[in-house]
Amino acid sequence: MSVIALLEKRYSTRAYLDTPVSQALLETIFAQAQRAPSNCNVQPWQTYVVSGEKKESLKSDLLKAVMSGVPPNPDFNWLPKYEGIHRERQFGSANALYSSIGVTREDKRGRQLAMLRNWQFFDAPHVAFFTMDKYLDIMGAVDLGIYAQTLSLIMNEHGISSCMQGALGQFPDPVKRSLNLPDNRGILFGMSFGYADEKAPINNTRTNREHMTNAVSFFD
Repeated sequence: MSVIALLEKRYSTRAYLDTPVSQALLETIFAQAQRAPSNCNVQPWQTYVVSGEKKESLKSDLLKAVMSGVPPNPDFNWLPKYEGIHRERQFGSANALYSSIGVTREDKRGRQLAMLRNWQFFDAPHVAFFTMDKYLDIMGAVDLGIYAQTLSLIMNEHGISSCMQGALGQFPDPVKRSLNLPDNRGILFGMSFGYADEKAPINNTRTNREHMTNAVSFFD
């Protein structure tokens, strides 16, 4: 399948079948993703893939942290306050998501429960945490974004769906304890993945893209 076809097919998947990806296929995919480009070829990503009982235990720990009322304490600046057109797009995305599952704007509890699904990994059989040494800051973040996109498209080619989640970087402490991460390592974001439940209404969510003329300028 061409890259264009993969981009057109892919969407953020928020409901999965209870069918793990085989270890052999996981290793193939992550080995292929190592071809992702990075600044000066530093390859800063350190990826942690969590499955099975470890994933269930971590999910429980994350939900406790989120529901405790303690504010997020991300390792990196993951709490931007969107403004202008960016805020409009954020609202548009949220509206598309909640409309697909019948949650109205006034249904605050319904929205909160939908948000909590992030830390339940949308019941995906696997979750990946993208980490890097903290000192790398913005340059490392750029490389991790390139790597994650590469990984996502390779997964899609193998019939595996995914959802990028900034939320998985907001409460890093339970993850660090569970995975025994060193102090100098920071969690930037995460990605739930597995085989999509095509019948789930939430997987009907689609978002628009800005027209190219509003995003790209050409100069001769």
